Amino acid sequence: MKKRRLSLQIRFFLSMLFIVIIASVLIIGVAVFQYHEQAKDYHKNRLERKENAVKRDITYQLESTAFFLESRNPSHITQKKINEISKVHKLKISLYGLDGKLLKTSYTDLSKETDKEILDKAIIKAIKANEKHRIVKDKKFKGDIYKSSYSYIYNEKLEPIGILNIPYLEKSNFYQKELYEFLKRISVVFLFVFFIAIILAYFLSRYITRSIKTVIDKMEQTQLNKRNEKIELKGGSEEIHNLVKAYNSMIDQLEESAVKLAQSEREQAWREMAKQVAHEIKNPLTPMRLSVQSFQRRFNPTDKDAKEQIATFSKTIIQQIDTMSSIASAFSDFAKMPTPKKETLNIVEVVKHAVEIFSEPYISFFSDENSIIAHLDKTQLIRVITNLVTNANQALTAVENPKIEVRIRNNKNHAEISIADNGKGINYEVKDKVFEPKFTTKTSGMGLGLPMVKNIIEAYGGSINFISEKDKGTVFTIKLPK
Repeated sequence: MKKRRLSLQIRFFLSMLFIVIIASVLIIGVAVFQYHEQAKDYHKNRLERKENAVKRDITYQLESTAFFLESRNPSHITQKKINEISKVHKLKISLYGLDGKLLKTSYTDLSKETDKEILDKAIIKAIKANEKHRIVKDKKFKGDIYKSSYSYIYNEKLEPIGILNIPYLEKSNFYQKELYEFLKRISVVFLFVFFIAIILAYFLSRYITRSIKTVIDKMEQTQLNKRNEKIELKGGSEEIHNLVKAYNSMIDQLEESAVKLAQSEREQAWREMAKQVAHEIKNPLTPMRLSVQSFQRRFNPTDKDAKEQIATFSKTIIQQIDTMSSIASAFSDFAKMPTPKKETLNIVEVVKHAVEIFSEPYISFFSDENSIIAHLDKTQLIRVITNLVTNANQALTAVENPKIEVRIRNNKNHAEISIADNGKGINYEVKDKVFEPKFTTKTSGMGLGLPMVKNIIEAYGGSINFISEKDKGTVFTIKLPK
């Protein structure tokens, strides 16, 4: 099964829609990624801001409770102040010594996962190794994700005096809601854009391929035996104009070639016809010449048989003249295309009359209907039938139980006439040449009968064809419009 290829218009249409869909998916993907990154940066910066604010309050409290710099220690801050700072910033606060021991915390329950009495040595080591002396650990508690930050608290000499721990719950509800709203709005926009893209892609594909379709239609209509129209195209791209220009140039060359070909064919046909006429005329001229020469040698006016000799000679000359006359008539009839002289007639009656001309008992006539009306030339139709029946009769030489059947069938739009015989048939090698002028399989004749029959039938909008099997017979079928 031949695979069907997509047209250029459909390919262009689908390509535009594919581009719109891919662009929409990429934009939505980038938007979602950007929102997540924005939320991540927001929480990161928010944690740092809260951490710095808490450190400022703790430093202020240390400065208020300890006059000397050396005596400032996170453990000196009262629990009440720790709770106040925690309440103001809405954060849980834990203060550790540099050794990792818990000093103060705003937690009331130390069993929670977010707070420990002694920090892991790994955390203390990580804080000390970090350039900013600050680390953030992810923790999960009751399905929520926490960011737990650990950082040094410094005195005025920028000496670390403790470790501050702040657990921070990332609540992205606001950003999630904003993201959903954004996606809803952009989805509506994309649906509208997609609808517009469908319309635009359809009309653009039609506009782009319309010119190509025009060229294709013109090419399909191009024929060698008629005058072809050139393409006059308004608008279109430079490539289309070049294509149209090449097509118009091809039409000019085609017309020139057609004229030369027609002229060559006419000249060749006249040459062939001249050869055939000369050949056919020479055939009777030779016996005529021999007869005259023989008559000159043998004729004796004083001979008692002189009158009989003159009669015999005259008869021979007249026969050859009749032969030449029939040759001239045959060529004349073939050269003349039948003038469409249409008259209303009953095909059944005309064909039956043509068959009755033959006296052979093995020629039969059959018809499905008593009357089939058509507009044809009665004389030409009789001529066609008699020619085909004569050919069929000549094919029955040396055939036992010869038979010729002429049958008429009434079809919907045409009458079908068949002439069937059980003769020697037509060889497969010459089937394509049967309707060619001057072709014949007989020892006599000029091969103009069947070409003439074909010309007559086609002049009335009909058709003729045949099937044949060697030594079994031939059936010629004629279809004529009713």
